[in-house]
Amino acid sequence: MTSDQGFFTRLKSGLARTSSALSDNLTGVFTRRRLDAETIAGLEDALISADVGAHAAHELAAEIAKGRYDKEIPEAELRALLAGAIAAKLKPVARPFIIDRGKKPYVVLVAGVNGTGKTTTIGKLAARLGKDGLKVWIAACDTFRAAAIEQLQIWGERAGAHVVAREPGADAAGLAFDALGEAGRVHADVLLIDTAGRLQNKMGLMAELEKIARVVKKVDASAPHAAILVLDATTGQNALSQVEAFQSAIALTGLIMTKLDGTAKGGILVALAQRFGLPIHFIGVGEDLNDLQQFDADAFAKALTGTA
Repeated sequence: MTSDQGFFTRLKSGLARTSSALSDNLTGVFTRRRLDAETIAGLEDALISADVGAHAAHELAAEIAKGRYDKEIPEAELRALLAGAIAAKLKPVARPFIIDRGKKPYVVLVAGVNGTGKTTTIGKLAARLGKDGLKVWIAACDTFRAAAIEQLQIWGERAGAHVVAREPGADAAGLAFDALGEAGRVHADVLLIDTAGRLQNKMGLMAELEKIARVVKKVDASAPHAAILVLDATTGQNALSQVEAFQSAIALTGLIMTKLDGTAKGGILVALAQRFGLPIHFIGVGEDLNDLQQFDADAFAKALTGTA
């Protein structure tokens, strides 16, 4: 089994709760088998229950009904059509994370609410980039939590990445400034900046995030070159408000969705694509190093709808 096939198996398993809930609802909808108004309304409700979002659910149901209204349709055909329609919505945002090697170091600001798996994701990302032959540095700017600093240091050892850290409570923006200067002097390819897990209603913490973004510009006017928000799939629709809050503080360039395993809310990726159109670079379905993989719209849609 290839690593890609292995990940698809884990993705399918991870999305089982969403897929199962959606399947149960679709089976209930298709006791009628005819694509009439009641069936279409039931299809919308099934999609909304999977956290696809009302707007996207309405559009997907309309897409399925186009040219098929009041006709009989087998459930298997419906699932295949739904998978195709979901994939079409996701393909524009399924964009790989690409490092511009002309910018050294390429500065990546990583943000996210407490508990999203942000620090672990940074470690996994550092390992992936290291395997690509890049010299990776990490700035441990979540200085509020000693555990976050220790966790990054462990991940840095695993990934072969140098971690710049200070004592807990140190000035995060000053650390980012120093780390970028040092990384530049040793010709590092990438600097990943961890930031404190900020609750979006904590204006002081958001202000500090803005400050980090401003301070790195004093070293490199074009930095940060990427600003990635890590989201937890189990939060469902709350992910939408998190994107809005962080976008008000920094110019987000992409998303990483973690914890797709063990949630019935996997459809939130569709809602995010519909609302924001931000690139979804990676998804995670577990704690292992290889459980962070590039987002694939077709594979995700098939796993979500139980068509493969």
